Amino acid sequence: MRSPHQIDHSLKHNQPFLTSMTKKERYTRLIEYFQKAMPDANTELRFNNPFELLVAVMLSAQCTDKRVNMVTPALFKAFPNAKKMSEATKEEVLEYVKSVSYPNSKAEHLVKMAQMLVEEFQGEVPDNLDDLVKLPGVGRKTANVMLSVVFNQATMAVDTHVFRLSHRIGLVSEKCTTPLAVEKELVKNFPEELIFRAHHWLILHGRYVCKSQRPLCGECGIIDFCKEGLQRQKNVKKK
Repeated sequence: MRSPHQIDHSLKHNQPFLTSMTKKERYTRLIEYFQKAMPDANTELRFNNPFELLVAVMLSAQCTDKRVNMVTPALFKAFPNAKKMSEATKEEVLEYVKSVSYPNSKAEHLVKMAQMLVEEFQGEVPDNLDDLVKLPGVGRKTANVMLSVVFNQATMAVDTHVFRLSHRIGLVSEKCTTPLAVEKELVKNFPEELIFRAHHWLILHGRYVCKSQRPLCGECGIIDFCKEGLQRQKNVKKK
């Protein structure tokens, strides 16, 4: 069985090359491809409960999931729930997270987040956007991850990978210049039952194939219906 981020490259280029297509056709082709190539796409962060995922997602900001997964086992052992973390000092938490990016601010946010969970939410992670974004260090992206992964809600968290790929592939218009605009466009065009999976398709494809600086177009299974990929193929033919 493939792990959630592995792609079946045998599916690459098994449909006819299209020189142009509508946005609806592009979404249809993308869904067909990833449902076969990456059917079990999911988060790569390791967690056992909503509190652990919230901590992991907060730590993952501008940091790799791999690094976060190296840090969290000891952190969760020391602070297994919101109450334990709320009783800690920033310095105590910092000892466990000092190898992630921006450790000082993240340690401070984690302690304050845990304190608010205890004081206002009985130590439980809330299941709605308005309450989640009240938590220190939790923005809309992190809240949407929680709502999607833990509470099975049709939300689309837009990180740098999702933002980049949405434009490269042609899933959103050039007018979508903010994460919120991209989020709204993706939610409007993906079937509700696939929004959770589509979020991870885009993240994982961006992480392993459509990289920021050097996209691996030669290994890409969607290049024949990728807006930027189509343009690159046209440019090659002109030479």
